[in-house]
Amino acid sequence: MISRRDFLQATVAASAIYGAGSFTRASAQQSLSQDKLLEFNTTGNVTLIHITDIHGQLNPVYFREPEINLGIGSVNGLPPHVTGKDFLKLFNMTPGSPEAYALTYNDFSSLAKTYGRMGGLDRVATVLNSIRSERPDALLLDGGDTWQGSYTTHHTQGQDMVNVMNALKPDAMTSHWEFTLGIDRVTEIVENLDFPFLGANIFDNEWDEPAYEPYKMFERGGVKIAVIGQAFPYMPIANPGWMFPNLSFGVREERMIEVVDEVKGLGAELVVLLSHNGFDVDRKLASRVNGIDVILTGHTHDALPEPVLVGSTMLIASGSNGKFVTRLDLDVREGEVKGFSHKLIPIFSDVIAPDPYVRALIDEQRAPFANQLKEVLGTTDQELYRRGNFNGTWDDLLCNALIDEREADIALSPGFRWGPSLLPGQDITREDLFNATAMSYPEAYRTEMSGEFLHIILEDVADNLFNPDPYYQQGGDMVRVGGMGYSIDVLKPQGSRITDMTILKTGEKVEANKSYQVAGWASVNENTEGPAIWDVAESWIKKQEFISIDPNTSVKVSGA
Repeated sequence: MISRRDFLQATVAASAIYGAGSFTRASAQQSLSQDKLLEFNTTGNVTLIHITDIHGQLNPVYFREPEINLGIGSVNGLPPHVTGKDFLKLFNMTPGSPEAYALTYNDFSSLAKTYGRMGGLDRVATVLNSIRSERPDALLLDGGDTWQGSYTTHHTQGQDMVNVMNALKPDAMTSHWEFTLGIDRVTEIVENLDFPFLGANIFDNEWDEPAYEPYKMFERGGVKIAVIGQAFPYMPIANPGWMFPNLSFGVREERMIEVVDEVKGLGAELVVLLSHNGFDVDRKLASRVNGIDVILTGHTHDALPEPVLVGSTMLIASGSNGKFVTRLDLDVREGEVKGFSHKLIPIFSDVIAPDPYVRALIDEQRAPFANQLKEVLGTTDQELYRRGNFNGTWDDLLCNALIDEREADIALSPGFRWGPSLLPGQDITREDLFNATAMSYPEAYRTEMSGEFLHIILEDVADNLFNPDPYYQQGGDMVRVGGMGYSIDVLKPQGSRITDMTILKTGEKVEANKSYQVAGWASVNENTEGPAIWDVAESWIKKQEFISIDPNTSVKVSGA
């Protein structure tokens, strides 16, 4: 097995391939080229290609990476819990470079004007074609969160993404938000997919048996490869369980040990886990389950330019929204990984040419909705973004809309990590709004909550994010709050992290036994009533015309 020293040398070499620190703003246009982005040190006999968390984005987008991504306990300060200038320093990248723009939030709007949008599955297709021209038997693996997150996915129940992904020809996928289409729709799609839908940790409750294929065996480059699927473990908690009532999920560590042993018994020389656990869950799993060579991790939307090594297991993080494609070449001999070459390929949409066939197919999916997609609702005076442990101007906008349109004291917006960004001066189209809200349970409720219950909600969500045991972290970011501020000590135990809950308008402390009018959306409870969040937000945006969100300083974070 490759040594840690060799691993570190190899990853430094791999990052050097795509030029970490080699670009400056002045030379950006001259230095960036499709050939340079696709340049690769072909190695060994197996090639894995990974893409994950596309969230319905067929076209190129802006997507601002997080300003705050806290790691708790032993992972504090370790990738991916490093952002901004610290990230650039850790990976030896130059501020203002293409890598800095793609991987951090710093100077985002300015750099976006230089380097443009990223992603687009027509550009991804070009990258895949290039890799396959070298390695025709490369495995393309989709980490899930593919069929949800846009106007067209919502109105086609994911069919637009299914059609385009079929054209890209993945060899397997796993899942998370796919199940929010409802079990009947998932079953309909899976039965007609051109590739396996894997989930070793998904069980049928009625029969107490696996509900989907747990793994798929491949032979590539003379190597027997097992690809094991791991769906998002916390589906019935984080998403509405009533949409898939007979399924159970979970990390199922013991189950994973059994499956790894099973594929080894079938002769697997390379074991790949295609996971939607989230990075820290996968990091813990790798430390406790022997025999996994590579974990292609998803869910938390992290993008890392180098693998992270846990024992002899490589963790690969490929970002979200189609911004990146990972290529991993492996030299597999005598049942061991002897060496590798890795590259996180940034999909700069102005540099990588679109594949004509996939471009036409994307246009075909979008054509029936063209007028709705481009309708302008208003204009933003500042960056609208979501990703980050706290706040996010997209959700500040939604909270303001909920308070005004639903006549509420306090607003709650879920800490979803999907949703592309907008730059200052951009029009807000209906497509942009749906990119931040498109889901199958969008009802904007209005209800009375006591101060005590509000505190319980905030504590519960905070524990999902900041529990020191990764197996109790359910992903996502902190619930966004409008009309109320609070303090949070992320290192305190559950029940004592949240203090100083204050009504912003009056400065009054939130009282435990007092009731407040609260508006929110994306409740996991069945039969929630209220208008769709996109209708609430559209009405509010049109009244504002020009959107200007005051900096949100209402959340005071300590302990990090």
